[in-house]
Amino acid sequence: MTKVMIVDDAAFMRVSIRNILLKNGFEIACEAENGTVAVQKYAESKPDIVTMDITMPEMSGLDALREIRGIDPNARVVMVSALGQEAMVREAVLSGAKGFIVKPYKEDIIVDTLRKLSNA
Repeated sequence: MTKVMIVDDAAFMRVSIRNILLKNGFEIACEAENGTVAVQKYAESKPDIVTMDITMPEMSGLDALREIRGIDPNARVVMVSALGQEAMVREAVLSGAKGFIVKPYKEDIIVDTLRKLSNA
C-alpha cells in the first residue's frame, strides 16, 4: 500500500485529500501544516509520495520540496496549487516535483496522479 504524506496549511484541504486517498486504497503516512513540519516529518515517516501545497506560512512548499529532495533525491513530491500559480508550478517541476495538481481538483485527478507515481 502506498504511503502518502499530505502537506497543506488549510486543515480542510488535508481532510479532503485524506478522505479521497483513504477511500481509494492509499495509506496516510502523516500530515503537515507547513513546509518546516513537512521536512521534519518526511525524514521521520519516509512516505512513498508527498502532496505539497505551494503557498504556506513559515516555509513554502517550494522550499520544502528542495529540502526534502536534499534529504532524498528520489523523493516523489506532487505539488498542489491554486489556479494562477503556473510560474510556481514550473519552478517546482524544475526543482524536482514529479507532478502537479491544480486546485480546485477532482478526486480522479488526485487518484490517477498518485497511482501513476506509485507504479513508477
